[in-house]
Amino acid sequence: MIKPADVSTKRLISLAPDNWVKWVTQIPDIVAGEILNSEFQWISRESDVLIRVESPQYGKFLVLNELQLRYKPEMPRRMRAYAALAEEKYNLPTYPVLINILKASDAEIPTSYASNIAGLRAIQDYRVINLWEVDVNIAFAQPLPSLLPFVPILKGGENESTIREALQILRADEQLNQLETVLAFFATFVLESTLVQEIMRWDMAVLHESPWYQEILREGEARGEARGELRGRKEELYSGIELALEIKFGNEGLELMPIISQITDLQKLKAIQQAIKTVNTVNELQQILSTNFT
Repeated sequence: MIKPADVSTKRLISLAPDNWVKWVTQIPDIVAGEILNSEFQWISRESDVLIRVESPQYGKFLVLNELQLRYKPEMPRRMRAYAALAEEKYNLPTYPVLINILKASDAEIPTSYASNIAGLRAIQDYRVINLWEVDVNIAFAQPLPSLLPFVPILKGGENESTIREALQILRADEQLNQLETVLAFFATFVLESTLVQEIMRWDMAVLHESPWYQEILREGEARGEARGELRGRKEELYSGIELALEIKFGNEGLELMPIISQITDLQKLKAIQQAIKTVNTVNELQQILSTNFT
């Protein structure tokens, strides 16, 4: 069985930093230098990856890479804060890039932050890259090994043959082979979980160790814990459970929603949400439902 992988953003980008910064900035002669400490003492969150770079045309500057599983409305303000803090800490201009992994809605994602208080303006532009709009061939052609784990959710990467090709490349390279955990996770968005398990040829429990998977589950839990009226809280819990079932078991898991939707007790719904984390098969979950919740 494969060991849980180091799939941090820093790990992914460090696989080919020169090609990465060329891609995110579209500056062909840029050269990546040191990957810097991006933790700022004034804020609690650590920006994903900050890279010192140099270009003949623009000189030395910083490329700030912020990866989000899904876009959040507060990101423009955060991008302004991260860029300013990076410039203050390292005394270099900053090129901020926001990379959104999964599509949250059809709403247009802003590429700048702006405020105006009594005629005093604050403006921060940043580049937005939505991975679902990125041609999958870029991951193979440039090459960009950092993008290979995201192949299933890239444009044109949702078919089985392309995912198998990405897996073959990952497994052939000692530096890349642990990243198949991430590939498997994103493959579950476009293929049935049973097919993903067959392609990967290993226990899908490994996938559940992925920090990406854990973030999805936390997102579902957050929906269920959202404050509001009793009915609203139930709807949020149903939504979180449905999301967790789809991610872990695909359509087979969603077939349990008609049963779960008949349960109205909040504590029972929360217990079901926790049970989804621990079971390995739909049959196990179905048995728990029939024994304890019906």
